[in-house]
Amino acid sequence: MSLPPSISASNADAERDTTAVPRSRERRQRVQSAELGMAVLKGLAQLNGRASLTALAAHVGESPAKVHRYLVSLMAENLVSQDTGSQHYHLGAEAIQIGLAAMRQADPIRVAEASLIRLRETLEVTSFVAVMGNLGPTIVRFEEPGLPVTVNVRVGSVMSMVWSATGRAFLAALDESRVRALAEAEIAAAAPARRRQLDASDPIGNLRRDVIAAHCAVVRDTYLPGISAVAAPVYDYSGRVCAVLTALGASGGFDPDAAGPIASAVRHEAEAASAQLGYTVTVKKRCDL
Repeated sequence: MSLPPSISASNADAERDTTAVPRSRERRQRVQSAELGMAVLKGLAQLNGRASLTALAAHVGESPAKVHRYLVSLMAENLVSQDTGSQHYHLGAEAIQIGLAAMRQADPIRVAEASLIRLRETLEVTSFVAVMGNLGPTIVRFEEPGLPVTVNVRVGSVMSMVWSATGRAFLAALDESRVRALAEAEIAAAAPARRRQLDASDPIGNLRRDVIAAHCAVVRDTYLPGISAVAAPVYDYSGRVCAVLTALGASGGFDPDAAGPIASAVRHEAEAASAQLGYTVTVKKRCDL
């Protein structure tokens, strides 16, 4: 006896439902497994790339038995290795290759482009990124708002180590003899009135301390008359400054206060760019040792 069409259709729908539910659950389980596997791998990286099973399990908030199962799978793919002596786990050869590939494409100029555009559009300020060249901080990318401020700096311009916010940011972050020598030469060649703007006993040390304390460098009418600027350093995966982000504008409508909204935005963008280059709290702690 054949069933009415309505009952046959209902039975077919039910059959489809019973197969769809397990498949959906299976997909969710696979996604959750992948997420936990990545959490274990990232946890190992956050623990300086080496840790015991107990420490790693505590870090990711899972039981040691569960974490161990994932470690076995990661070791099978050579993403994790285990030291036979200490039994500690560490990042494997494949994980290192992935990291090297990421570092090769971590170009600070490319990464900073999005930050410059956000600063230009949200604050309507001129912004640029500079790297340390042979002659000093050199602008390599420049963004202007719809109504730009007239300044005589462009891509290729070399900024002052002492009088510009860009140079002061580099001076504070790069404790190197070459950088200090450039700053000392500028101070020695400056007019007496300009030198009086600096601390007489320790001009470079005082500048560095101010920038380090504020996490940015600020100037008002110091480098260019009528122009104020805020600059913050960008760090790479090793904790070394690789670039500096700077925002500038006419002093009358530009707030260069280290606690103001412009400085806050510049610091935020510099931190975001640093994070994309692999700079983390773990790297900072290691550099501070």
